[in-house]
Amino acid sequence: MAFVDVAIIGGGPAGLTAAATIVRQLHTAVVFDNGKYRNAKSSHMHMVPTWDHKDPSAFRNTIKEDILARYSTVRFVDLGVSKIEKKSDAHFRVVDESGNEYDFRKIILAVGTADAFPDIEGYQEAWARRIFHCLFCFGYEDRGAKSTGVLVVPPIDPGMGIYMAGNAAQLSEEVTLYTHGNDEFAAKLTPLAAAAKAKFKVDSRPIKRFVDTGSSLTIEFADGSTNHETFLVHNPKTGVNGSFVEQLGLALSPIGDIQAAGPFFQTSVRGVFAAGDAVNPYKAANAAISSGCNAAVAAIAQLQAEKYGIPALL
Repeated sequence: MAFVDVAIIGGGPAGLTAAATIVRQLHTAVVFDNGKYRNAKSSHMHMVPTWDHKDPSAFRNTIKEDILARYSTVRFVDLGVSKIEKKSDAHFRVVDESGNEYDFRKIILAVGTADAFPDIEGYQEAWARRIFHCLFCFGYEDRGAKSTGVLVVPPIDPGMGIYMAGNAAQLSEEVTLYTHGNDEFAAKLTPLAAAAKAKFKVDSRPIKRFVDTGSSLTIEFADGSTNHETFLVHNPKTGVNGSFVEQLGLALSPIGDIQAAGPFFQTSVRGVFAAGDAVNPYKAANAAISSGCNAAVAAIAQLQAEKYGIPALL
């Protein structure tokens, strides 16, 4: 079986940017894309020049079309990958979901992350609708709201919660920090909220469920009372998609992302690089684009060092 230079696992902003980078040096690549994206419920993306407030699916399709129209050394496979086996630093056996096998010299994991939502009824249904993980990605369109909220439950702690409250306060008249029955968190937040000159307040009542009304979020408490917020801010726990961490023995960061530091984004396994949401706590398209480019440049440097017998940068 003929070798391909790079396997790119994932067809989001990081993987597509990696592909667009690799072809500029005439290297070969295959992009595997299972069609599952964390932002699938989002109809708009932001902070990417010329793509502000446009559909992320159109962004992905346009990049793919541009690559295929101009370059011939990359191809796209609309399947996920089930297995990656390292045979050497320059040989990886990849098996796709249909059982097809491929041989690659390098791997770029742009697999993204999956969310583990809090066990509160209605949270998942309101996610990306009225519960926002990032107020740079969402929230601007609701600016001027009377009241918004922050859900301060793990992995969000009081320190991160009060930071998120600052973001929310830029877009609304008042902000409530909800601790869902966690009195310890409430005690830590109360003096911080008091220092904000009545802009913030703390509510420690246990939450029964969330109801997305379309234009706002109703919070129903265990005691039967309710509050209404234009939106709620919370970032759920995430985990790396796929079983590649275990298959390759990759090290993880303290928060569970793949350990792959910039600027090269090589993982703890030589020849395996990672990019996008799987390596960055700031999970947004612009960060994914940057790391996708850097990971591809690093993989190319390693490929060329091995090809020409020159000193390797990494």
